[in-house]
Amino acid sequence: MSEQRRLKRRHLIYYLRVFDAKTDQLTGHLVDITTEGVMLISESPKVSGVDFDLRMVLPTEIVGKKEINFSAKSIWCRKDINPDFYATGFRLINMEQEDRHTVEWLIDQFGFRD
Repeated sequence: MSEQRRLKRRHLIYYLRVFDAKTDQLTGHLVDITTEGVMLISESPKVSGVDFDLRMVLPTEIVGKKEINFSAKSIWCRKDINPDFYATGFRLINMEQEDRHTVEWLIDQFGFRD
């Protein structure tokens, strides 16, 4: 897997829940985030190259929102360090500018500092 990431991954102090926006089923928990992508951990593998419509529940209400909706393409999926789980990398493909600002705020307020 070639490293194509331009932005540093940021881990948040929360493992936010991310749901399939169509089925309302839990897709996974957020492990890290940038304004261009996310990594989720889940109990089942996700097929690479598939577009997902997702809904992420925020840790607190931010500018009147309790969640953000976006589309993302699964880029890769592999077993996690914990063999009971899978890690999947997604590239954001459709996110409103206001929601990108919300992601930047999440990283700033709840991201681990290096």
